[in-house]
Amino acid sequence: MAAMQTQTQPVPVTGLPSRDGISETKKIPLVGHIITDDDLGILQGTVLKPVNLNRVIKLLTDQHSAMLYDRHCNVLKKLVRRYEKGFLMKELVQVFKLLNICADRVEEQPLYEQPIIELLMICSLPFLKEKSSDEMVYEQIVVESVSQLGYLMRVPSSDVRKQICKTLYCFYTEAPQNQIVQKHKAMTVAYNQMIVENSDISETLVKSLALLDSDLDVKQEVLKVLQRFSKNSPKNCDQMLRADGAKHICYRFMDPDPSGEVLFRSVDIIWNLMEHGDTAQIAQQLNNLTCISQIRDAFLFELGQGFSHYDRQLRNDLLVIATLIAAKCPGTPFIETGFSKQLVVFATFQEVKSHNVLVKHLKLSTNHEDFEMKKLLFSLLVALSNDSSVIPILSEGHLLLALFSYVRANDETPGVREWTHAQFEEIQLHAMSCLCTLCPLMMEDYMTCQGSTRLLLLLEWCVGPDDFKGHGNSFHGSGGRGSKKAQMRHCLRLMRRIVSTDDSVALQDLADQGAINQLIGILTTAFGEKRMDDGVDIEMQSDILFILSSLCDGDMHRKELFGNQGVDIVVQYLQMDTKLLNSGLGHHRLLLAAIDCAWCAIVGCYMTEDYFLEREGVFLLIDLLEVCPKNMHNLIVGCLLDLCENTKTVNHVLTWQGKDNSTAAHLFCEIWRNEEREIGARRDELGSIIDARHPLMGRMQEELGVISLPAKYKSQAIVDVLENMRAKIYSIFCKIGFAELPGLDVADHVTLTMIEKYLDFKIGEVWTETINELEMEHIRPVSPDLEALEAISRAVEERAQIVGGTQIELLEAQRNQDILDEQEFYAEIRENHRQKEKALIDFTDFVTRTSNFIILKAAKNRQEIAIDASRIQTKYRDKQNFHNTDIPGLHTTVFSGKNVDIDSTPHKLITQLLDGTNVEQVQRKCIIPKHLTM
Repeated sequence: MAAMQTQTQPVPVTGLPSRDGISETKKIPLVGHIITDDDLGILQGTVLKPVNLNRVIKLLTDQHSAMLYDRHCNVLKKLVRRYEKGFLMKELVQVFKLLNICADRVEEQPLYEQPIIELLMICSLPFLKEKSSDEMVYEQIVVESVSQLGYLMRVPSSDVRKQICKTLYCFYTEAPQNQIVQKHKAMTVAYNQMIVENSDISETLVKSLALLDSDLDVKQEVLKVLQRFSKNSPKNCDQMLRADGAKHICYRFMDPDPSGEVLFRSVDIIWNLMEHGDTAQIAQQLNNLTCISQIRDAFLFELGQGFSHYDRQLRNDLLVIATLIAAKCPGTPFIETGFSKQLVVFATFQEVKSHNVLVKHLKLSTNHEDFEMKKLLFSLLVALSNDSSVIPILSEGHLLLALFSYVRANDETPGVREWTHAQFEEIQLHAMSCLCTLCPLMMEDYMTCQGSTRLLLLLEWCVGPDDFKGHGNSFHGSGGRGSKKAQMRHCLRLMRRIVSTDDSVALQDLADQGAINQLIGILTTAFGEKRMDDGVDIEMQSDILFILSSLCDGDMHRKELFGNQGVDIVVQYLQMDTKLLNSGLGHHRLLLAAIDCAWCAIVGCYMTEDYFLEREGVFLLIDLLEVCPKNMHNLIVGCLLDLCENTKTVNHVLTWQGKDNSTAAHLFCEIWRNEEREIGARRDELGSIIDARHPLMGRMQEELGVISLPAKYKSQAIVDVLENMRAKIYSIFCKIGFAELPGLDVADHVTLTMIEKYLDFKIGEVWTETINELEMEHIRPVSPDLEALEAISRAVEERAQIVGGTQIELLEAQRNQDILDEQEFYAEIRENHRQKEKALIDFTDFVTRTSNFIILKAAKNRQEIAIDASRIQTKYRDKQNFHNTDIPGLHTTVFSGKNVDIDSTPHKLITQLLDGTNVEQVQRKCIIPKHLTM
């Protein structure tokens, strides 16, 4: 802290008169100076007295003093005493120049070894800065200085190398407690770590391992430093990988080391590299015969001679490293080293009897490390299965038999040396997950192990009434805690993988074991009353429907086994609320599986087809086609097309009505237009043909153009048939007809003319491609063939022009009809106005009659004349039986009864005018007797 203090100093001020008239000087007190902490002596820490390092360098390098070794040592010792609290950042260039000079002379003069060690000990302290800006100003110098520490590993001295490692370790991790220097501040550990990451010290240390084959102690120190550098620093890990750090470290796994520290630190370094570095690069560096041999030998050593908790963990870490290599590099030499065969023996020795000497005295307990090793062995073998040459070794070691030993009910009481219920459940789920990968690759072993029977028995146990409180603690057991749901989920996954292989023997075995009826029963009982709001349940139902589809596809007998009960289930799923498709739980997969099941298990068998039609299955499919997303349309249209092979289906299609009373034909035309809009077919705004030469071609097909391809490859015109639904829609219209279709508007008729000629246009498009390919290859057909090709080209163009003309006629007819409808509408409007005018004339005439008695009498006379003229007999009044029905004295022009109701002033107005007059009296006055005249 600095203190401020004032002092009185004489400051001459002239111009002030004195008694005798002579001016004199007056003293004014002012602030003299600032007193600092240094002046007061309250600074804390050691006083740093720098040494002129340039003079020291000159002493060591000058030709006149280069041989004064004792003097050199004395100067260096003095330098060490002066800088015992750390070197200044601004002097690091001179410091490391001294170190390099000494390092170059160690071989000739061992006297320099001790000064180098002492200087390196000071370098382990954070460097000192005078200003805050020194961190930025001298950053590059500090980075290069730290890099120089790694270059000093060239010194052929074990003590110097050890001290370099200790210096780097302390510099990277430790912050000294007593490094307090006056007017200087030490750098932080975070800054030191940043400096190390920006330098190339990690890469240099990895390369220095090649110099340490015979020096175990230094090797351990280097590995210790690399272990610390790679712990939480991706940059350091990348530097090590640039120097092939994973390979060089793995090479020394089994170097002689009584303490076992080299193996432990090496494995930990590779683990850190896997965590923070590029795993693919690590696997590539370890993908060689030497590294795999080292990993194998280390694993065998730890498995056979390690008994502590530490040894078991190290053994499992080696398996993880091997799994990474196998997963990233399928061609890794596990077979050449014999490691793959040994792994199979270790993975199966508890489940499969083996006389191999490797497992003769091997015993595993139920502790956590041995349990994890069991799972890691299975995972490693699954990763190795990516290499097809490993499959025979897995088959020879009976791996599937060992895995299928866990495909059983978990309801037995565990023995003394058996897995607990929780462990068995976890390894059971893990084994079934492995089987999902291995069984499609080893179908012969699957059949030998009676896999279908085991799976169906486990599936029966999963839906049975036996109580089982699953733990569900593993990754594979998610969503299955407290139930058998996890086992059922993986069992169905495995069955789905089996049927996906399309292996006829496996499919027949499943069908013979009663899988169809069992799965239908599960859908009926287990999921019949459950809400579909659980992602795991939805996944299992989708798997069951897929399995049923695969089993029944192409086999009439299995479709009959599917029966009416299966049809009822499929119909139930087709009635799903389509709002659930965007729930994110997998309802879209469930609906697709249901449609696929209808296509594979129902269509093609008349018994199930008729019952499906009876349950309005066609209506449900078209309902879905109307509201489902476009990615489902192809599957639904394909299913409808195959259903239309049944003649009963056509009436259902024609009878269907959707929103706004739309018909199926209108819906199919709309889908056709959407398809053409998506592929970019050339149409005008009304949907008619623009390009008569290429009526079907889309934008992508036009951009690709005609490419000369071998005969075995499909051309663009053929690929277009597979990539959109136009061919399927054309086929459906071929079944339901092109004429007299209900519910079509003009746009639909225009589209229908295009659909009707689709096959002709497609054939013409293929011929056009053939002609263009011949021209591209400069091949001229013979004259008859050339004439035929020209005739085909003209026919295609003429047919397209005819279709275009028909479309124009339809549009013109619709335009004329619209004009006619418009005129009729206007006529109706005029008629409505005419009626209003007549009503107004009648009302005016009525008012005139009521206000003028003469006009009233004339109207009465006209009425009587009209009545007389309407009678057949003209002299009927003169007959004796004539009875006059008119009321005498009544002058009205309407036929009157006993009472007459007349229109009067509104009720509200009457009450206002009468000012309280009895309204009932006024209403009674409105009833006029029959003798009253107007």
